[in-house]
Amino acid sequence: MAGSKGIGKTIVLLFLIIILALGGLLWFDYLGVVHVKSFFAPFYRLIGKEPQTSSTATYSKPLTADIDQDRLDKQRESLNLFKEELDKRDADLSSAEKQNQQVAQELQDRQKTEEEREKTFNNEVKKYDDKEVNIVQIAQNLKGMPPKNAVAILVAMDDQMVIDVLRKVEEEAKAAGTTSMVAYWLSLMPPDRAAQIQRKMASKPETLEN
Repeated sequence: MAGSKGIGKTIVLLFLIIILALGGLLWFDYLGVVHVKSFFAPFYRLIGKEPQTSSTATYSKPLTADIDQDRLDKQRESLNLFKEELDKRDADLSSAEKQNQQVAQELQDRQKTEEEREKTFNNEVKKYDDKEVNIVQIAQNLKGMPPKNAVAILVAMDDQMVIDVLRKVEEEAKAAGTTSMVAYWLSLMPPDRAAQIQRKMASKPETLEN
């Protein structure tokens, strides 16, 4: 009888030890010291519950995106946008530079053309001034010569020069209020040449061509 009571106490103590051990395991699992929820999974499933392991507790739902990776992706996207903006600005600058070069070249060509025109004009003015000086000098020289000598020199000139000299002589005579030698000189010229000179003087030729 006493032996039966001793065995009963021993069994009770064993159950208590097992219960305490299981409770201790669950407590240590809760504290994160050990992981034994998977060991009790059959028991949980038996009573219709899914055991919450440390893995499922920590990751109850899968992460849709890694935070660091998402940050890196956004940084890459920002860098790409910045690079595209720089490329666009570089292209705009290149285009503007080409346009500026084209405008500068056009201005340079225009300036060169204007300089050439001015040079040509100045040359023409100089020619005219030189010619005018020569005509005045020739007229003065001819008026100081005997008429036959003056006519010989006039006959050797081209028609336009003769016309310019005769007109200058008439102009100076009119300004001085004296008689012009033009009519007398023409009378001493060969008739055909004198007629040709008078015809051209009447038509007011503008070129040196006959």
